[in-house]
Amino acid sequence: MILTVTANAAIDKRYVVEGPLVGNVNRVKSCQANAGGKGINVARVASIIGEKVTATGFLGGHAGKFISERVEARGIESGFVWCEGESRTCINIYDENSGEQTEFLEPGFGVTEDDCRRLVEKYRSLLPACRVVTISGSTPAGAGPQLYKELIAAAEEAGIPVLLDTSGKLLEECIDARPTMIKPNIDEIRALTGKPMNSRGDILAAAGDLHDKGISIVVISLGSKGSLVSCSEGVYDVRVPKVNTVNTVGCGDSMIAGFAAGISRGLPIEETIRLASAVSAANALRLETGFVVMEDVNRLLPQIEIKKI
Repeated sequence: MILTVTANAAIDKRYVVEGPLVGNVNRVKSCQANAGGKGINVARVASIIGEKVTATGFLGGHAGKFISERVEARGIESGFVWCEGESRTCINIYDENSGEQTEFLEPGFGVTEDDCRRLVEKYRSLLPACRVVTISGSTPAGAGPQLYKELIAAAEEAGIPVLLDTSGKLLEECIDARPTMIKPNIDEIRALTGKPMNSRGDILAAAGDLHDKGISIVVISLGSKGSLVSCSEGVYDVRVPKVNTVNTVGCGDSMIAGFAAGISRGLPIEETIRLASAVSAANALRLETGFVVMEDVNRLLPQIEIKKI
């Protein structure tokens, strides 16, 4: 089983519009609402590609009920901790005329020390049944990096690998907890190192430094240009085929789902990288965020180019 943690879950709404937004009354051509938050995207994609998944994190209010119902409708086990407050809503606006996407991300409700304690207890109760943990996204007000550090430490004690996908100060402060894998993008690796990272060689060196600090797998996401991976088996330059991109939101979460699935299945690292890259690219082909179709994944798998450096 894969256990996903989403501390700041959301209802994800996608509006499709035509034309400029600012200062206008905007008529929405279509609207989709789904359970969201990075970890829930991971859970959904991992389930689609054949993994058994349990999702945990904080939920609250009517929005939380909607999120839980949508998660369970996908065949994912719901193991959330319920809190006072209302789970957030995040809005993605897609302008068909320009092809641009604009996002509005609510901060979400705050949590208490007791809420955090209950989540850690719930998480510990779920660990014995799982093979891989993913921890994704931001923490709500009142939690901070200590929550993620506790979750990483608990999984380490149980001998279970942890894939951490967060950013900014939260990522910086969780590095010393030594999660099994991190997946910073180019901007995040620049922030972590304080260096411009002008070439793939610079990026690989930075990934290698993080690996040497105790992160077993460091994946630097380069978007449509692929990724760079540093791990104990070696250093890999990964290229993905060009695809007719529909929606890039959720591609990173889909990559985490692919890595989690590969690790859960005990696949060799190159096969795991190939699966994760194909799943990530498949997400870009679909309008729904954090969603793939296995036909797309299977078609893309042989097109992933992996070069060991």
